[in-house]
Amino acid sequence: MNRRRPQTAAIFDLDRTLIAGPSAPAFSRGLDAAGVSTRSVPGAALVSGIYRALGETALTAQTARLAARATAGWPEALVRDAAKAAAEELEQEVQPYAPGVIEEHRQAGRVLVMATTSPEPLVTPFAERLGFDAVIATRWASKDGSYTGEVDGPLVWGRGKLEAVRSWATEAGVDLRSSYAYSDSYYDAPLLDAVRHPVAVNADVRLVALARLKGWPLRHFDLPEGVLKIAGRELQDWTRPLQRPELLTNVSLDVDGVDRIPKSGPVIVVFNHRSYFDATVVGAVLGTTGRSFRFLGKKEVFDAPVIGFLAKLAGGIRVDRASGSDEPLDQAIRALSAGEAVALAPEGTIRRGMAFFDPVLKGRWGAARLAQATGAPVIPLGLWGTEKVWPRSARLPKISLSDRPEVRVRVGDPVKLTHRSLDADTKRIMAAIVDQLPPEARKRRTPTREELALTFPPGYRGDPGREADRRPGTDS
Repeated sequence: MNRRRPQTAAIFDLDRTLIAGPSAPAFSRGLDAAGVSTRSVPGAALVSGIYRALGETALTAQTARLAARATAGWPEALVRDAAKAAAEELEQEVQPYAPGVIEEHRQAGRVLVMATTSPEPLVTPFAERLGFDAVIATRWASKDGSYTGEVDGPLVWGRGKLEAVRSWATEAGVDLRSSYAYSDSYYDAPLLDAVRHPVAVNADVRLVALARLKGWPLRHFDLPEGVLKIAGRELQDWTRPLQRPELLTNVSLDVDGVDRIPKSGPVIVVFNHRSYFDATVVGAVLGTTGRSFRFLGKKEVFDAPVIGFLAKLAGGIRVDRASGSDEPLDQAIRALSAGEAVALAPEGTIRRGMAFFDPVLKGRWGAARLAQATGAPVIPLGLWGTEKVWPRSARLPKISLSDRPEVRVRVGDPVKLTHRSLDADTKRIMAAIVDQLPPEARKRRTPTREELALTFPPGYRGDPGREADRRPGTDS
C-alpha cells in the first residue's frame, strides 16, 4: 500500500515580517469604519510604539489577552466586515519582496501558512487575499453571533505558536521538520528551530544574535536577498551622499534629462559601455534620483576581493556570461516586480578595435526581456567621453584637477517597445541610446592607430590596425 508523502509548508509570521510594522492600527481603523464600538486597551499605544521600534516583547502576549477582553459584545458579522476592510489596507503594506517569496513556495507546491498572534477573525481575510492555504492565529470565543471577550484556546505566541503549528501540521499531514518558517521575533525562535529552513526576516536584536549563532539566514523583505541593512537603511542609502556628480572633480560633467527617470516604481535604465569609468559616472548620476539601483555587472567585478564584496552588499547582480544561466535576469525580474530600479549596459562589455568606433550599437536582449517580463519602462542613458578619463588601455583612471576631460550624459524618454520580438526591441533600445549621444557619435570615421590602441587592454601585443570588427560581447 502506497503512503502519501507528507507535504512541506512555508510558514510566515505577519507583523514586521510580511508587513513592515504592526497590523493592529489597520484592524482598529477597519473596526471603527464598520461601526464596532471599541474599548481602549490600557498601554496599547505604548506597546505599539515599542513594537515598531524594537520588535516583539513579553508585553505583546499581555496586550493580546487584554485586546480579546475588549471584544465582549462585538457582532461577528461586523468584525468580518472590518477584517475585509483592513485586508485591503494591509495588502498595500506587504513588503516588496514578500509576494515573490510566497509565489516561489506556491510554485514549489508547499502549503502556505500564516502563523500569528493576531486574532484569527481579523487576520483570515488578509491571509485569503494573499492566497494562503491556512491560518494559525489566536481565536476569540463567541456565543450567539457575538464575541464573549475570552480567548478560545491557547494564545498563539512564543512556544504556544510552535505548539499550535505542530498541532495543525499533524492534522494536515505536513512534515514540519522539512518545512520553512519566516519571522522577525526572538519569541518565534522555537518555531524557527523546529523547521529545516528557518529565515530571520527584519529580525530584532536578539533574533539577529541567535540567527548568527545558529547559522540561520538573515534577510529583509523590503530588499533583495543579501543586501546589507544598517540601522534600518540599506548600504546605498548610507553611501548616496558620496554618489554626487560634483564630487567627480577629475572631469567636467555635462548632465541633462535625469528627471525623466521615475522616482518610484519599476524602471530599467540602459547605458552604452565605453570605459571602466562608466559605472562611476552612471552611479553618480543615478544617485541624484534619491533611489537605489540594482546594477547587473560582469562576474569579474563581483569576484574582486573588496569591490565585489561591496557590490553584493549593495544589491548588485553578478552576471557570468559563460555560464548561460538565467539566474541574473531572474534576480532582476524579482527586483523589478518589487518596484525597484535596475541598471545595465546591454553591450555587456567595452567594444575593442574598429567596433569601438561603429556608430551602430549592438546589444544583448537582456533589457528587452526584463521589460517584456515586467512591463517596466526602459530609459536610455547615453555616455560620451568617459574613455578620455579611463581608456581600456590604462590600468588606472586619469586624475587631474587642471586637465578635466568633458563627459557628457543624456537621459531620454522611455523607449517605445512592442514586447513581441526581443531582437527587434533590443534594436529599438540600442537606437534610443544612440539618440542620446552627440552628433559626432553617429558619424562613421576611420580612427588613427593611436585611437585604436586605446581600445585594447593593457599588454595587448597584436596589431591594432589589423584588428577586425568584433561583435559586442565576444571579448571580456
